[in-house]
Amino acid sequence: MPAPVMMDAIALLKADHRKVEELFEKYESAKKDDKKKALAEQICMELSVHTKVEEEIFYPAVREAIDDEDLMDEADVEHDGAKSLIAQLQAMKPGEDHYDAKVTVLGEYIDHHVKEEHEEMFPKARKAKVDSVQLGEQISARKKELLANPKLLGK
Repeated sequence: MPAPVMMDAIALLKADHRKVEELFEKYESAKKDDKKKALAEQICMELSVHTKVEEEIFYPAVREAIDDEDLMDEADVEHDGAKSLIAQLQAMKPGEDHYDAKVTVLGEYIDHHVKEEHEEMFPKARKAKVDSVQLGEQISARKKELLANPKLLGK
């Protein structure tokens, strides 16, 4: 029997980033409203789960391990901005005024946020020797729980 695969938190979060980036690219090329709606819903769900696990599990551990309150505070504020756009999109339909623009701005917002995590937060977390495997196991379990019961996202 093979050994269980270790879940590295940073690798899991980076995989989430890639998945959402691909969804935004698909949205950009989508022409029909039903396809746009399905993609926007998937983007919103993926981002909602991702931000929840970061806020509950990853960010507290990183905040404790590194000495960069400004970086962590900015990440929290960026999450708040993304959650606001997600809530607006969830209350809209494709074709409504500003729908496509809100998806585009959400994508740009996420690109900026991801860049800061990849270039600043993740390297600092690694340098501080955050237990990425233990955090990864927690993140993986929590993501499964949230995806199985989206009401836990607190919409």
